[in-house]
Amino acid sequence: MSKVFFLVSVSLDGYLVPPGMDLEHAGDPTYEDWGAQWGKLHSWILPQRFLREMLKLGEGGETGTDNDIVEHTFRRTGVSIMGKRMFDLGERMWPEEAPFHTPVFVLTSQVREPWVRPGGTTFYFVNDGIESALRQARAAAGDQDIRIAGGADVIQQYLRAGLVDEFALAIAPVMFGGGQQLFARIGRDVGVELVETIASPRTTHARYAVRKP
Repeated sequence: MSKVFFLVSVSLDGYLVPPGMDLEHAGDPTYEDWGAQWGKLHSWILPQRFLREMLKLGEGGETGTDNDIVEHTFRRTGVSIMGKRMFDLGERMWPEEAPFHTPVFVLTSQVREPWVRPGGTTFYFVNDGIESALRQARAAAGDQDIRIAGGADVIQQYLRAGLVDEFALAIAPVMFGGGQQLFARIGRDVGVELVETIASPRTTHARYAVRKP
């Protein structure tokens, strides 16, 4: 059966998104310096060759541990699930060829027809909760895995419901002091086991298995 996982970049003090990065200020990366902070958070992934090729940013780019992790994550993912706020922000900022190349199920109260993008990404809008989105994702994923893309609230919902099998963090050497905290509403009932850590020049990768109740 497909595994449900997430891989996200997180600040050293536990934030997924820096202060000021929201729909109101999406067009102004200088607001509270969110653009520079977001760049620091993702500085490990942005130069990687596989990402550059996938986003059609031109030739070149780095190879090595970080590049291998990016490629492995992309190759294993057959479907992504995300929340409406992440979709709304991405709809403004993603290129025409959205960076998924898979079906994406968006959790929302909005009723909307599927949105087909070039390059193999189609967004489907799910109005009846996280378990329905996961059922649809499993049907679409085949033998590939299902990635919970974000944001923090959606990740927390799937963790609390016991629906995540494993997750990985790319822990960036930056402090935000605020923003969207990744594990803000996770209680003691969610048990995890450290599987491995990998240090690279720009980040520390930590992979965890989630213990089922």
